[in-house]
Amino acid sequence: MKIKYESATGEVIEIETSNYIGDVIIKIEKETYNSNRRETRRHNSIENMEEQGIQFQDKNTDIYKTFNRKETNKNLYNALDKLLPQQKRLIQKVYYRNMSIAQIARDEGVSETAIRNRLNKIYKKLKKFLS
Repeated sequence: MKIKYESATGEVIEIETSNYIGDVIIKIEKETYNSNRRETRRHNSIENMEEQGIQFQDKNTDIYKTFNRKETNKNLYNALDKLLPQQKRLIQKVYYRNMSIAQIARDEGVSETAIRNRLNKIYKKLKKFLS
C-alpha cells in the first residue's frame, strides 16, 4: 500500500508500507481528523481566526475619546509642571492622597480658608495654562 506522507517542511513523499501498517495509519488519521472536527465544529478559537487574518473590533473602545483623553491628560500634566513646588504638593495632597482641606490645614498650621484660597489660585492658574 502506498501512503502519502507530508513532512514538517511541507514536502509530500509517497511511502510503500504493508497493508496492515497502512490501515493503522489511515485509522489514526481518521481518528485525528474526527477529533479535531468535534472540537471545532461548533466553535472557533480566536487564535485560529487571528492566524487567518481576521481582526476584531473592540466595541467598548472609542478611538477618538481615547485620543482626546490622552491629549487632555498630556496638556494637564504640562500645566501641572508649570506650577510652583508648593502648589504641586497641595494638588498632590488633595487629588492623589485624598486628604481633606481640614486635614491639610491642620498639617500646615493654617486655616481652611487659606487652603481654599490657595487652591482657587492654583485652579485659575491651571485654567489659564489650559486655555
